[in-house]
Amino acid sequence: MTLQECFGLARRAGFDAVEVNYNLEGDLSPAAGEKELADIRAMADKAGIAISGVCSFLFWPYPLTANSESVRAKSLDIASRMIRAAHHLGTENLLVVPGAVYIPWLKDSEEVPYKVCDERARAAIRKLLPEAEKMKVFLNIENIFFNAYLMSPPDMIEFVDSFKSPHVQVHFDTGNIMPFQFPEHWIPLLGKRIKNIHFKEYSKKGTDFSLESFRPLLDGTTNWPAVMETLDQIGYRGYLTFEYFHPFNHYPEALVYQASDALDRMLGRTGRT
Repeated sequence: MTLQECFGLARRAGFDAVEVNYNLEGDLSPAAGEKELADIRAMADKAGIAISGVCSFLFWPYPLTANSESVRAKSLDIASRMIRAAHHLGTENLLVVPGAVYIPWLKDSEEVPYKVCDERARAAIRKLLPEAEKMKVFLNIENIFFNAYLMSPPDMIEFVDSFKSPHVQVHFDTGNIMPFQFPEHWIPLLGKRIKNIHFKEYSKKGTDFSLESFRPLLDGTTNWPAVMETLDQIGYRGYLTFEYFHPFNHYPEALVYQASDALDRMLGRTGRT
């Protein structure tokens, strides 16, 4: 689908906003200058949909902690472009994957020693932070078990707080916690640091730890009432973005409407026509 089609579908399904994905090609890419980004923002406004944030899968093929200096430089350049893109799209949220010890779903993924990964991740965020502060964009660090880095609440809290800047916060992903822990245990500890959220469904009934293990909302073992309760306790009032990798093959629209209905029920907003 084009971005225009995505915006229209999301609005018809009842969503308030969508998260847009930055890629090397397409509408939202390095080829998009200020005019093109302004056009995308206007397109979303016309559709009646907000842009909740910018994310990107480019942090995997181009990690900020890669062993190759040239790859790290490219990753920093991409991240810098995403900061500017978020600013011109009118969103303050940029999802950032700070680094990876190992990326299991990438063929020939390299290993980066944890200490080295940590040093490179902190150095990268320090380089990106001045531009983010200037553009009033938040670098929201995502929790991802699969990259074997920042795997506990204390690790995440120490990393985020170490920069002593309100522009480094957390993009919390419920599904990324589920393989080994529980999101409702993390939320009270991260507290006000949580700036944006992915809702991903996961089932603990299997042993698959790949991207294939994520499910449509409510088709898993996540304790959503507990998740919603803890989010309410910390006063979270930001966006709840459903993230999924495998749209229904023949009727992708069905998944969008199913996710919208599931979120309405979580929020107590049933009965929408």
